[in-house]
Amino acid sequence: MSQQEPSHSRRTLLTGSSGVLLSAAAVGLLAGCSTAESSQGDATAEDAALLNLALALEYEAIFAYQAGAESGLLDPAVLEVAVLFQSHHKQHRDFLIRTVERIGAVPAMPESDSIYAERLQLSEIATAADVLALAQSLEVGAADAYLGVLPKFSDPLFGQFSARIAADEVMHWTALTGALGQPLPERALTFGAS
Repeated sequence: MSQQEPSHSRRTLLTGSSGVLLSAAAVGLLAGCSTAESSQGDATAEDAALLNLALALEYEAIFAYQAGAESGLLDPAVLEVAVLFQSHHKQHRDFLIRTVERIGAVPAMPESDSIYAERLQLSEIATAADVLALAQSLEVGAADAYLGVLPKFSDPLFGQFSARIAADEVMHWTALTGALGQPLPERALTFGAS
């Protein structure tokens, strides 16, 4: 499997969709919804939508790590780390679900396994390096996505949570990069730059 990102990266999903959400809020304001209550409702709806997009991406990561674990391609030590990283994504998922529910919205649901398998091109995975490269691609996309949406939340606590998840994703990416025998970036400010 090549090391290219899936057809739509985690970063694209989060940052691309947020532009649509902001446009919807702008349309609401143009239609006369200018009260503080409407603005608060729009901000909450935008935050919920961003959190749900993050939740959808966590579901994808959980699926990818499960597929890698079940592939039989990983040696026991690498498998142990993959399962640990999957547990981090499950913790992210659980927090996101609780947070979306607390602000009165409905949490996103996972897609079918067949959709994830096709999107992630699992049929092309043939080696342990392929599994690691897929995970590495998802992790860098996740780090960039969480850093990209950080300033878009109206509630600063959601921005703080986004930064904390981004740190987890960078940790995962760093470990996967080392496992693949690839060098770390030579320049600073690598993540969230694109």
